[in-house]
Order: sequence, then C-alpha cells, then structure tokens
Amino acid sequence: MKRQTLAPFLFLFGIILIVSLACGLPSSPAEPEPPAQPPAVDEPAQPPPSEPVTAPPPTEEPVSQRFFTEEFDGDVDNWSYFLTSGEDRKFNLSTENGRLVFDLQDEYIYSYVTYDPEIYENVRLDVEVNNRGFNNNNVSLICRYDEEDGWYEFNIANNGLYEILYGSWDDNGTTASYSRITNGGSNKIKAGKETNQYTVICDDRTLSLYINGIETNIIEDNRFVLREGLVAISVSSFDVFPINVEYEWVQISEP
Repeated sequence: MKRQTLAPFLFLFGIILIVSLACGLPSSPAEPEPPAQPPAVDEPAQPPPSEPVTAPPPTEEPVSQRFFTEEFDGDVDNWSYFLTSGEDRKFNLSTENGRLVFDLQDEYIYSYVTYDPEIYENVRLDVEVNNRGFNNNNVSLICRYDEEDGWYEFNIANNGLYEILYGSWDDNGTTASYSRITNGGSNKIKAGKETNQYTVICDDRTLSLYINGIETNIIEDNRFVLREGLVAISVSSFDVFPINVEYEWVQISEP
C-alpha cells in the first residue's frame, strides 16, 4: 500500500493556519472621527425694551370752599341730594349750560341739594332762580341743616306766598315733618316763567328773608334755636307737574 506522507498536508495546513491567523488578527484602529457638532440653534429674539409704566395720578378730592359763588359750570361733587317726599325715579337733577336743573315728573316731590363740605353757624345764602315749568311750586333755601336736630327752611312759591319752617326727621330718619314759624305774601315775587333772586340770612336767632332785593320778613326764633348745620337749596312740586326750575347760581357768604 502506498502511503502518502503528511508533509504536503502539513505544509498546506501551515499555509492555511498562517492565513487563518492573519485573518483573525485585529486590524489597525481607524482614526477616531470628530464628535458630531449639535445643530446650531437660533438665539430667541429679544423683545424691544418696554416703555416704563407710569402710575396713574392719584384721584384728587373735590376742593371745597367756605364762602364762594357756585355757578354750576364745573365739578359739582361737593353737592348731594335727598328727597323727603316722592320717588327717585320721578326726579332728575342735572347741570346744563351753567345751571343746576331740577326736573320733577310727579306730584308732591320735595327735593333737596346740600353743600356737604362745610358746617355753618351764621350764614347768608343768595340764589338766582328761573321757573321753566308750571307756576305752582316752591323754591326753598335752607340753613343749619342737621339730620339729628333739624333745619330752617324758607319756602317761596310762585303764587306770591312764602313761609319759614322748622323741618326735622323722625327717629328712623325716614319721614320728615314741618312746623311753621311764620308765613306771608309778597308782590315782589315774579310769577310764571320768570327769574327771581332770593336771600336768606341765619344770624344767631334772627331769620331774615329778602325777595328780589326787598326785605320781606325778619323774625326771631326762640323755639327751636338751631345752632349750626349745612346749607341747601330745594324745589318742591304740589298737585301739578312737570316742574322745571333752574338755579343760575348760589352764593354762600357771611351775614
């Protein structure tokens, strides 16, 4: 039998082994790639600088005066109103063309407007008034108004009559009552749609009424003896309406 030697096989095996080892050897390390750069991000747009915020100016309180002439052509926040008779919805108060306008749309509305900042002891009150509605109404001037103690009220009617009253509230402050101090008549009152000027003076216990510059009545009050309070103006309707009365001006002064 012919035997084949192992030399060629071993040689071949050696060749194969060398090749195999060569293939199994690790390859040379590749050069590392530089790290990927993150994508560029746009910077957010900066808002333009805002204008500095200015605080609103403080609200000014109405400026009050003690003695002055009110012509109703500006701020009237120092004046306020109330009724002793009638319904608010039937009463309208406004300023028009430098006048304070009372518009009464029902019977028996008694409306008052007080000057609130000042308390007066002795005081003089002058007014100029236009009647633009029916003739049957009262225009009134008030001194020493006090919710607790009462007030003096000078009523002048377009029919030529006048009276001086003491007015007061009941204990609940809901109902007003009136007591007559004196009354009378004057032919100096201009009836109808006319303009009148009235003056009242409260000086200690002396109560004085002037109609269109003429002394009409001066009386001493020894019954109620009010000391101090607000001044006020008033318009009242009776059994006819509408009543429309305009105050051109109101002057508050010392007696």
